[in-house]
Amino acid sequence: MKKIHALKAHFAEQVYPDQLGNYSRRKLAELALQHGTPTVVIDQDIISAQYLQLTAALPGVNMRYAIKALPQPEVIEHLNSLGCGFDLATSGEIRLLQQLGISAQDAIHTHPIKKDQEIKEAIAFGCRFFVIDNSHELDKFLPYKDQVSLLIRVNFRNQDAVVDLSRKFGCELTKVPALVEQALHSGIEIAGLSFHVGSQVPSPYAHVNAIEQCLDVFKTMPYVNWQILDIGGGFPIEYLGPCPSIQDFCAPINDALQSVDTHIQILAEPGRYIAGPSAIQLLSVVGKAQRGARTWYYLDDGVYGALSGQLFDHARYPITTLREHDLTQGLKPSVLAGPTCDSIDVIDEDIVLPELEIGDLLVASQVGAYTLASATEFNLYDKPKVLWLSGEKQLHSDKPAS
Repeated sequence: MKKIHALKAHFAEQVYPDQLGNYSRRKLAELALQHGTPTVVIDQDIISAQYLQLTAALPGVNMRYAIKALPQPEVIEHLNSLGCGFDLATSGEIRLLQQLGISAQDAIHTHPIKKDQEIKEAIAFGCRFFVIDNSHELDKFLPYKDQVSLLIRVNFRNQDAVVDLSRKFGCELTKVPALVEQALHSGIEIAGLSFHVGSQVPSPYAHVNAIEQCLDVFKTMPYVNWQILDIGGGFPIEYLGPCPSIQDFCAPINDALQSVDTHIQILAEPGRYIAGPSAIQLLSVVGKAQRGARTWYYLDDGVYGALSGQLFDHARYPITTLREHDLTQGLKPSVLAGPTCDSIDVIDEDIVLPELEIGDLLVASQVGAYTLASATEFNLYDKPKVLWLSGEKQLHSDKPAS
């Protein structure tokens, strides 16, 4: 997969009132002509904006970017330059930070289940804080008890989340005291509690409930040196439906956090919120066929590639045509399919589109999170090219707002 560092082309030209937002159609077409398709474009300015908006909405909360969402080296380096720390979960993610010269000072290892070798590698990297959620995992740290501090991940089920992460991980709240006592008896420091109420959470009140219950645990065990409360991620972004602003979403969370003792460090693990809006994908129509009442358009990437989040992340991405069409000619029931030989590789089978031609370009937006990270080379199709745009407003209109 090709990476083009610090791309200097200036794409901002004019604003269109559709899903392209501030992107210039002409400049995006030039980009596709120059680099081909499928191509994913990651915008540094949007990474910055999302990070700064989230830190403003959660003052006093220390961010630990979830590397798994979009582990592009340029993203990691840029967030590090902004002062963001990292939520890492694997030895591969550790090696990525090492290759970029980023220390473990502001990193936390959050995978509740680990091999002994993974623990050793993380400690060698400089990780001190690790997450566990059961007694078997606690026992793995006995040989390293003088080198680590542990957080207990508490299970808070959230059926409203698009992805209920507590289905797989987390200690039941009633079992937390016994796990704390086991750790203290073994001479292992418990530094705090963590939780993750799910990914793409529609309401902040799952966070609020989890914060309140964690604070109750702190109060009932004052003999523990509580140092950290990790509130996880789950901050939502807009795909095809409405989404609250990050300020509105975080307001009740901030209210709940006012009850946290000032000596306790508060962490969050944003992934999707920072990465999701930062990327668009340029795609081409490579074939078409009339099947019944619908026209099938076959694109050069699909759910096995950079739109893999549609399968693995339950996300649906806004997709629009790059060429402007005469809508008076009408819209037709259509299907968008990926290029592979598998019939599951269908992006949308209930979309209305103007008549498209082979070679036409489409743009998928909000494709930064859990897309490139899970893209495959099924059928031996190459993964999409990746372009990193650095510098001021390279994708956005330079016209003053009206």
